[in-house]
Amino acid sequence: MTHVQRPRLGLIGFGAFGRLTARHLATWFDILAHDPTAADGEGVATLVSLEEAAACPTVVLAVPVEALEATLEAIRPHLSSDALVIDVGSVKVKPARLMAEALPEGVRIVGTHPLFGPQSARDGVAGLRIAVCEVRGQRDARRVAAFCRKMLKLNVFQVSPEDHDREAATVQGLTHLIARVLLAMEPLPTRMTTASFERLMQAVDMVRHDSPAVFRAIERDNPFAAEVRERFFTLAEEARGELDAG
Repeated sequence: MTHVQRPRLGLIGFGAFGRLTARHLATWFDILAHDPTAADGEGVATLVSLEEAAACPTVVLAVPVEALEATLEAIRPHLSSDALVIDVGSVKVKPARLMAEALPEGVRIVGTHPLFGPQSARDGVAGLRIAVCEVRGQRDARRVAAFCRKMLKLNVFQVSPEDHDREAATVQGLTHLIARVLLAMEPLPTRMTTASFERLMQAVDMVRHDSPAVFRAIERDNPFAAEVRERFFTLAEEARGELDAG
C-alpha cells in the first residue's frame, strides 16, 4: 500500500489559537509548528525550528499582531519563492500592510480572521464564521475561502481588510471593552440572575481568557476602534447625565 504524503503546513505560533488551528488542520496537512515556548506538539503537530516551519509551502502566522512585524522579518529569508502566507490576526488592515511590505514579491498573501476562539470552538468549528481578505492574489483568497467553506464547514465572508476592521471595531471592540469592565466588577451576582444577565456573562466568559495582546490588538491596532469607543463613552456619559438630572 502506497503512503500518500500530505502537504506540509508551517505554523508559526503554538499558543492557544495555534493549537486550535493545528487540531483542525491536521486532517489535511502535516503540521510543522514553531514556538519557543511550546513543550510538545500535543499529537497534532511536530515542533521544529523557525527555518523549517517557514520553508513549508503554506505558512500560517498565529502570533499576536504586535509580534507580526518581527515575525515577518524572521521568516522572510526562509520562505519558498511562491509560498502562501496566511495570518489569523484579530485586525486586518495593519497585518495586510505589514505582510505586503515585508514579504518578497512572489509570495502569495491572504489575511484571515477566524471569528471564534478556543472557548467558542470547544464543540467544533462547523458553522462558525471566518473573514477572508485578499491581500496579494485574488485567486489565493478564493482558494482559502473555498477550503474553509468545504473542508472546515465554516461560514466564510470575503471582505476587504478595511471593511473587516470597520465592522470589527464595533463587533469586537465593544464586546471586549464591556467584558473588561464587567470582569473588573467581579464578583458579580450568581443567584438572582435574569436570562439577559446570564447571556451577558456568557459573552464575558468567551473572552475572559483572551491574552492582553488580543485586547490591545482589537482596541489599538484597529484604525476604526477609537471612534467607536469614543461614541460609546459619549453615549454612556449622556445616559449618566440624564440619570443624574433626575
